[in-house]
Amino acid sequence: MVDVLLPQLGETVVEGTITRWFVGIGEAVVIDQPLYEVSTEKVDSEVPSPVAGVLVEIVVGEGAVVPVGALLCRIDSAGSSAATTVTATTAVTPDAEDADSLGSADAIGTDELAGSEAVVLSQAAVPPAGTIARRGGGLLLSPVVRRLLSEHGVDPSRLTGTGVAGRITRADVEQFLRDNPGRAEPFDGIRRATARLMVASKATSPHVLTAMEVDYTAVDMVRSIQRDAWRADEGTSLTYLPFIVSALCDALAEFPRLNASVGDDELIVHETVNLAVAVDLDFEGLVAPVVRGVEDRSIQEVARAIADVATRARSRLLSPGDLTGGTFTVTNPGQYGTLFQFPIINQPQVAILSTDGIARRPVVVADADGTESIEARSLGVLALAWDHRAFDGAYAAAFLRSMKRTLEEVDWAARWEAGRATDADG
Repeated sequence: MVDVLLPQLGETVVEGTITRWFVGIGEAVVIDQPLYEVSTEKVDSEVPSPVAGVLVEIVVGEGAVVPVGALLCRIDSAGSSAATTVTATTAVTPDAEDADSLGSADAIGTDELAGSEAVVLSQAAVPPAGTIARRGGGLLLSPVVRRLLSEHGVDPSRLTGTGVAGRITRADVEQFLRDNPGRAEPFDGIRRATARLMVASKATSPHVLTAMEVDYTAVDMVRSIQRDAWRADEGTSLTYLPFIVSALCDALAEFPRLNASVGDDELIVHETVNLAVAVDLDFEGLVAPVVRGVEDRSIQEVARAIADVATRARSRLLSPGDLTGGTFTVTNPGQYGTLFQFPIINQPQVAILSTDGIARRPVVVADADGTESIEARSLGVLALAWDHRAFDGAYAAAFLRSMKRTLEEVDWAARWEAGRATDADG
């Protein structure tokens, strides 16, 4: 009778999971024929039989985790006909403590056998049938199963095992992945920083959202005239954003508490508008470089400055100073056609403005005589997230109303020409 032990399957491998037996009790086996499959952290392997004969006893069942040198089965190398009368040993899974104890000094490695017979694990070490193996309060998983679950970010509690005593097998994981495609993507540095700052902001400020629809038709009239020449001269698109920033600065002059930071039981109102502009880094993160002193810049100067910081942000050419000192933040998801967004405040500021999608829609308008008609207008929503510690809802609503009036009623052609004159003088 030959005892078959789990061999050393790699320099750092200390245990393996028996995932499949290819030969049943009482069946003949020839030397080098695949006898069982074992899974380790390194690889899944089919292990050949070291001898020829008849398999008379399986000591370790499918799904069991055992250390190197553990007794797996016994083979009658004489091929005795009595083997056909042997009753199959129940395949069970060792308890976690039993499995850990198998690596004791009494274990004999395969290289120590030198062809002789050895007994490493007695049947007395095997717990009663039906025992469910546990380790560290969780499911006892084979190395390959652990690796697959970890690589794909899958919680093992989501799976129903089909192995012995409900064990999760490799096939169970692979089937789950086929039915539930997905993968785990660990946070990189910028994602971790963003997550930390956003959670801290929500924990710090009592966020409130105030939104208002704006008619951008007056702005559109100037953009439609100037955008082709602007692209030819500047190489960038003439977006709505510099016009919105111009109206923002007017409103901040009227409602300065929005251009502020919360200090130690006080509100610090800033005299200069240093505008932080949220820039998406090809969906891999978000930064908010600062354009300083926007209240003193023309529409054209604001457009150039925003294009500059956005380009340098996406090229990873920003300096640390570009990301500090902001007093108010704008974010512009409108390029994707958003209705409105509830942004998170960029601490320690007290407000952030989302400029959302602008689209042509039918609107009821009235002329000077009060006669109503339906016209196609360029409409979009401005969404303001603000810190309720700094001011109240009426103040935020009045601020947005001021922006709305400027965007809808100001002579944007005159402002554009004023900016052109500034360029000429410069």
